Amino acid sequence: MERHLCLSFILWGVYMSLPENDYQILKLTNDFYNDYPNPPHKEILEKKQRAYNCLLFQSHYDYFICIPYRSEINHEYAYHFKFSSRARKHKSGLDYSKIIIIKNTKYLDEKTAIIDKDEFKETIKFFEIIKKEALEYVEDYVAYVKNEKNTHIREFERRYSFSTLKYFHDELGI
Repeated sequence: MERHLCLSFILWGVYMSLPENDYQILKLTNDFYNDYPNPPHKEILEKKQRAYNCLLFQSHYDYFICIPYRSEINHEYAYHFKFSSRARKHKSGLDYSKIIIIKNTKYLDEKTAIIDKDEFKETIKFFEIIKKEALEYVEDYVAYVKNEKNTHIREFERRYSFSTLKYFHDELGI
């Protein structure tokens, strides 16, 4: 049975409601990767033998936003960690260009997601900034595709040519 996420959802048999500023660190299930295989969904990140850890939070729309943690991000469409030892050696952060839009709880894994302790602390400390930037990234995409925002085509391609959002038009109401 398919269950859709709204303001509240059932996860692992427990009724849950994420407060407006709440978040979870999760992984996506094999069901997600089976429903969004590569190809044709080549921009969706998948590591062999393990899923990406993601920051999940509720949007004020009818979906959740899942942002993957990555150890190397070479573009500006991300929150780049600044204070962890790993960030000093790599370009780690939360990659907005690889955001996954979640409406179905079968895509959320119950296994514990483990991330760098310093990066977790930084995520908590800067959560509101991360959430704001991620929402703006998604909202700008939706507005452009709906012809509600006048962005130059080159700027749009620069920001979104490698984005996963093109796979979630139904979820985004486009």
